[in-house]
Amino acid sequence: MKRIVVLRLGHRLLRDQRMTTHVALTARALGAEGVLLTSGDKSIEQNLDDVAKRWGGEFYIRSDVNWKGEIKKWKDVGGKVCHLTMYGINLPDIIDEIKDTEKLMVIVGAEKVPAEVYDLADWNVAIGHQPHSEVTALAIFLDRLQEGGELKRGFKGGLKVIPKRRGKCVKRG
Repeated sequence: MKRIVVLRLGHRLLRDQRMTTHVALTARALGAEGVLLTSGDKSIEQNLDDVAKRWGGEFYIRSDVNWKGEIKKWKDVGGKVCHLTMYGINLPDIIDEIKDTEKLMVIVGAEKVPAEVYDLADWNVAIGHQPHSEVTALAIFLDRLQEGGELKRGFKGGLKVIPKRRGKCVKRG
């Protein structure tokens, strides 16, 4: 199975809390094993730990990491790095090359990304060349990377959605 970790660069405490939470929820739901946050916001860690406990799945979130150190560690164990940015190569033109990667770190920014990230990344990839949210970019990227397979993945947790055409049903236990 492919290993995917998401590195979230930056996080303005009040402004980005919801967006960073959504980045982490998207990463978890769409196949990442964990998220690394460069900020020190422990409330996001607690929220995601709670989601993983209730809904299942192996997932970790670590905050207050050093982004350069994490990229270096990832590359030292043979991992590759993909930076999602509107300035990169358009996704359809590069996705086949990235699909062969067994260990992938996906970088998404919250604020101005340091120029060094563009050089450290193995790929700078765009989900189109227009401004858009990092949550959208991450979701589209992870779906294309895994060709929809992550949507069939099961989570063994205390809560489970029972798909219905109308209404909603959540089963416990």
